[in-house]
Amino acid sequence: MARSTRRIVLAAPARGLPTAETFRLESADLPDTLAPGQVLTRTIYCSADPGTRARLSDGPSYAPPLRAGDTIDGFCVGEVIESANEKFAPGEVVALGGGWAEHVLFPGRGYIQKIPHRRVPLSYWIGVLGVPGMTAWFGLKRVAAIKPGDRVLVTSAAGPVGATAGQIAKASGATRVVGVASGADKAAWLREAGFDDVVDYKAVSDLGAALRAASPDGHDILFDNVGNAMIDAVLPLMRMGGRVVVSGQTADYNTPYDQAPALHNTRYFIASRLRMEGLVVFDDLRAFPAAQEELCGMIEAGAVKVREHKYQGLKVAPGAFIDLFQGSAFGRRIIQVGEEPR
Repeated sequence: MARSTRRIVLAAPARGLPTAETFRLESADLPDTLAPGQVLTRTIYCSADPGTRARLSDGPSYAPPLRAGDTIDGFCVGEVIESANEKFAPGEVVALGGGWAEHVLFPGRGYIQKIPHRRVPLSYWIGVLGVPGMTAWFGLKRVAAIKPGDRVLVTSAAGPVGATAGQIAKASGATRVVGVASGADKAAWLREAGFDDVVDYKAVSDLGAALRAASPDGHDILFDNVGNAMIDAVLPLMRMGGRVVVSGQTADYNTPYDQAPALHNTRYFIASRLRMEGLVVFDDLRAFPAAQEELCGMIEAGAVKVREHKYQGLKVAPGAFIDLFQGSAFGRRIIQVGEEPR
């Protein structure tokens, strides 16, 4: 009898905000035997990532668009149940790019790493110790070249990337760390996590004035997860030699490419000698283990706090994803698909 699994696939390209009809739950066959290099894992956790939105319809992106019938991508923690790869053995727990599925067939190339210890919850390896945390780490350390005394502004600060970035900035000696988020609950949690101030962008009539008041001396680093309109509002507030890290574009993901806001305040790049750079964190893949170990130590010491929002069962993954763009809950969206190994 053929082996099978369940997975969630793209039913139709999204137009604007994805809906339940964008996705479909279906069964898929698994191979009877593995080809050399392949690894078969049982999914324990998978993630809902805002960056996936860029792949649900045509348009420029860091990765090609998904086609109807493709498994929705995402990161997973899984237990190896079969291996034709000498680097991995049954029973080992790994983090990998596998998507929304009960089982993942790793083809032999791509993102996969053994989880080296259980000192922190397994789900952290696709959150604060996974791509979101590494994006924050290398966005600040490599792209922004953060140094003691910097003044840092983080947008979408209550998300897993933003919250981690703000805390890393504080631990790196930033003089002032300001977050942009919405709602009193998010603001309270960010202050608990060490942010010096939080601007509720939905509660102010003049965002630029609110950001100026939150950091009167300006900002050395903008770590942006929102998009062009936010960057444009902050450019006049950047200090001489400021750095803009383009990490994500949550406000623009559901906007057609030709309707996304433009940048108008580009004169400040010249006047203030600014630099703007984006990142794809897999450029830093070889440096992940050292960064993860250091960040794990910061978590254990209480210097970095983590917030997750968990869902149960593969079938709720589309709802967890849609909730990223319209829900009030915050924290890393984690879907528990299977039981943790003992």
